[in-house]
Amino acid sequence: MKFSEFEYKRPEIEGFKQDFEIALKNFENGDSLEAQDEALREISRLREEFGTMWNICLIRHTSNTKDEFYEAENSFFDKNLPSYEALNTRFYEALTQSPFRKELREKWGKQLFVIAELSLKKFKPTILDDLKEENLLSSAYTKLKAGAKIPFDGKEQTLASIIPYEQNQDRTTRKNATMAKWAFFEKNGGEFESIFDKMVKVRHSIAQKLGYKNFVDVGYVRMLRSDYTPEMVANFRNQILEHVVPMVSELMAKQAKRIGLDKLMFWDESFKFASGNATPKGEPQWIVDQAKQMYKELSKETDDFFSFMLENDLLDLVAKKGKATGGYCTYISKYKSPFIFSNFNGTSGDIDVLTHEAGHAFQVFSSRDYKIEEYNWPTFEACEIHSMSMEFFTWPWMQLFFKEDTDKYKFAHMAGSLKFLPYGVAVDEFQHRIYENPNMTPAERNAVWKEMEEKYLPHRDFGDMEFLTKGTFWQRQNHIFGDPFYYIDYTLAQICAFQFWQKDQKDHDSAWADYVRLCKAGGSMSFLDLVKYANLQSPFEDGCVESIVKDIKQWLDNIDDSEF
Repeated sequence: MKFSEFEYKRPEIEGFKQDFEIALKNFENGDSLEAQDEALREISRLREEFGTMWNICLIRHTSNTKDEFYEAENSFFDKNLPSYEALNTRFYEALTQSPFRKELREKWGKQLFVIAELSLKKFKPTILDDLKEENLLSSAYTKLKAGAKIPFDGKEQTLASIIPYEQNQDRTTRKNATMAKWAFFEKNGGEFESIFDKMVKVRHSIAQKLGYKNFVDVGYVRMLRSDYTPEMVANFRNQILEHVVPMVSELMAKQAKRIGLDKLMFWDESFKFASGNATPKGEPQWIVDQAKQMYKELSKETDDFFSFMLENDLLDLVAKKGKATGGYCTYISKYKSPFIFSNFNGTSGDIDVLTHEAGHAFQVFSSRDYKIEEYNWPTFEACEIHSMSMEFFTWPWMQLFFKEDTDKYKFAHMAGSLKFLPYGVAVDEFQHRIYENPNMTPAERNAVWKEMEEKYLPHRDFGDMEFLTKGTFWQRQNHIFGDPFYYIDYTLAQICAFQFWQKDQKDHDSAWADYVRLCKAGGSMSFLDLVKYANLQSPFEDGCVESIVKDIKQWLDNIDDSEF
């Protein structure tokens, strides 16, 4: 069935609550393992139905934020998701108190109970109104960015369509495009800061009502982090600061030399080579055709997966007006269908996002037969291992997309993956600081971001772009608004993906087998258990980052980038 044929019907919330209550009562009153197991399956079916409608709405709303019907449906979910979470919380309470807990754990695995116990720490009925407000603020941010109208080159650009101009070979064009984009943020800066100020306050309110000192602990619980702590994350950030930041500064200096500049300015960062950045050599449908060949040749598993995605129209790839920014993969459980959303714009990022989101989609496709939704996806940092590793596993097929620019693309991709790490940890430390000090003014928050840039991004120079010199760059980062503390996950996963790259260089069959096994495990284990299951080293271990960076540096140094 094609995605356009997936039926959407707004859940009748009162009827849904009644059905859930009946199933929950049956679970609580079940006098045998079999009775409780049957009730658990009914609860799972109800959650699947609700989650399916929610995800269909999400996709159709973000594909066209101007569609009034799905705008209203999105508002419905913003208002009612907290009530749904309240029902889930009651299910988790019943599960953890079950007299057959030991037997249920043996059948369904311990991770379900880890998730249940953590979820109980993130919700009380007293925070319902706060959660509704948080959802509405997140949607307001998404809509504000999706509605960007940026006059440039005689046209009205979006935040996605202006990116190619920021990578133009002409330096003046690059700077003017960058300034035009950030003029949008400056014009709406008051609104961005107002939305975030309200978010910080409502999240602090949630933390206090849940009995926490501040939102940091809530953020970790929401992310279902069961086997590492803020202290371990801080140590990881220090490893990035010590071993990666100096190397990134070296790469930036090489880039300046490569493109003929004495000094690399902010508007030059996206322009990698004097001959121009590597770009896909065809239009979006051509890209999809190459991807089909790539996944057919990579493995039987990926061929089956990508054929399923194409046959059922489960990709929305091209940027257009009114479409939400960014890229994501979600899962429509009733139809056992992943969905990939992106904003192609003619840059190499089109291939990055396609392989990245395909990694997510391949994982959930591989674990789609789990009977409980908790195991369809792992926690987010583990999710990102699948996506970032897929970017590297597909390297042997980059020739299909980039032709004569293939080596240029690989160099830029590897360097870019490394360059991301300092930015990723900067976002994480910024969020820790903000939520540890919830009464900061907008100006004080900007000062914290400026401090993060000086610490982790010392190469960055905004020149005469006064708005950005105040520390406002963070306002573009969707995750800071909509998914608090979901960013260090990318950096942890990147270290794991680099390990898959290392292994793939030595023994592809073994590396791919580990990867497929990891994907099939879905969310049935915690992050560090999954890392061990995939025969990877924990990113938190001292020496892990250093050893990986040494191999990457050797690989990069063996390439004469001046030839590009």
